[in-house]
Amino acid sequence: MSFVNNYTPQPELTLPESELYGPEPYDINFAWPLHPSTLQTDRTKIVPFVPREHAATYWAAVQDHLPTLFRYYPFVPRSLPEFLLFVELNCRRNPYHAFLAVLDRTRPDPAHPAWGGSLAGVLVVYSTSPENLSTELGYVVVFPEFHHTHVAKDMVGLMLRYVMALPTASPPGIGFRRVEWRAHPGNKPSLGLAERLGFKRDGMVKWLWVLPDELKGAGEECTRADAFEGRSGRHTVILSVCWDDWEGGVDEKVKAVLEQKS
Repeated sequence: MSFVNNYTPQPELTLPESELYGPEPYDINFAWPLHPSTLQTDRTKIVPFVPREHAATYWAAVQDHLPTLFRYYPFVPRSLPEFLLFVELNCRRNPYHAFLAVLDRTRPDPAHPAWGGSLAGVLVVYSTSPENLSTELGYVVVFPEFHHTHVAKDMVGLMLRYVMALPTASPPGIGFRRVEWRAHPGNKPSLGLAERLGFKRDGMVKWLWVLPDELKGAGEECTRADAFEGRSGRHTVILSVCWDDWEGGVDEKVKAVLEQKS
């Protein structure tokens, strides 16, 4: 038996500045329909994140809070171009991912009246498996000035309704069988939010992430002399809502949250 291995390391992917903001008009390139009626309440609305519209406001909201806002994440966006590269290459160009903007409709933004509210956060429909009708809600960021408001629970409730409700429901969903939520074991607010909305813990995956140097103190020390010697690792708690959880009462829990007036 003979074989060869012609692998060569690939250069780090990059894009010219003209492509960082995506095409115009912006093509979200998502394999499922986004249902506006499903993704909004009187208080909160979820829409596609359009970099030319939203990126500057996003970066202004997070750039002074990176060490604290991303301390439980496996990465830290170090610049606006780096963030835009992630949105374009990892999300928009993958038809099974969708990068979304969360708007607080109770706070008008005088600088962007067409939005119908203020940009309050972002999230991604991520790691989607169309073959298994499963996905993950990832890169969940709520801006500091919107912490401890209705935004986080509305956002999660709306996304659960969108992902789990059947296309024949009113309002319609996309009818998946499983949606995941992943969190740092020490991120009690994230774990608590997910569990209040009906997610159940499946378990913990150890050493899922190698952390960048900026997050060295946020994970577990790894003492072995491997390729990333000296860099911490991170365990991750996996939670889920499955179709039987949804139809067994999570749908009513979400409905109650979304119908709250304050």
